[in-house]
Amino acid sequence: MALHALNESIWFPPVEDALPDGLLAMGGDLSTERLLLAYRNGIFPWYDGNIPLWWCPNPRFVLIPDDLRVSKSMQSVIRKQKFDFTINKAFPEVIRHCKQTFREGQDGTWINDEVELAYTRLHELGYAHSAEAWEDGQLVGGLYGIRLGKVFFGESMFSKTSNASKFAFISYVEHLKKEGILLIDCQIYTEHLESLGGRMIMREQFIQLLQHALD
Repeated sequence: MALHALNESIWFPPVEDALPDGLLAMGGDLSTERLLLAYRNGIFPWYDGNIPLWWCPNPRFVLIPDDLRVSKSMQSVIRKQKFDFTINKAFPEVIRHCKQTFREGQDGTWINDEVELAYTRLHELGYAHSAEAWEDGQLVGGLYGIRLGKVFFGESMFSKTSNASKFAFISYVEHLKKEGILLIDCQIYTEHLESLGGRMIMREQFIQLLQHALD
């Protein structure tokens, strides 16, 4: 199946056209309109050099908020109140830390200057959100993503000290549950998120859950 090339027009091909690895299209830009259309259709961007690549993998890694698992060790961390939790207090700092974090098995980061600018703009418009973990007044962990309808699309997280990103994630999922969020899109598998309750589902099921949660 041929890879779709995007231009100035704001559109995406059907997600069923994605290649076996989930790659659906390349090109286009990170305009607010294009990004929101992508997320509403279950598509997300990664960068390869200076070219945006658009993905919709099958299967898809998700977390249903009610499936959140908190280990006994993390319950102990939370009880000891080692960290403080905030929402949207330091979005620019969170995305910058995510951009600078070294990830084993990855050559560099997909978060370049254009991505940082685009998501900061989405934050200013109320679509992108961050959750933060603080220790002694210092930002030590956090995550950011996009929120549409009753869906949160997780983008990236970072941790500067043990358990900080887990604490931020658990605290934010608990907050999202209270606000009626039905689906958290984790995009691709990580052992870290699997330990917190994430699981793989087929793309068709993901799109059905997504449409229901957006409606």
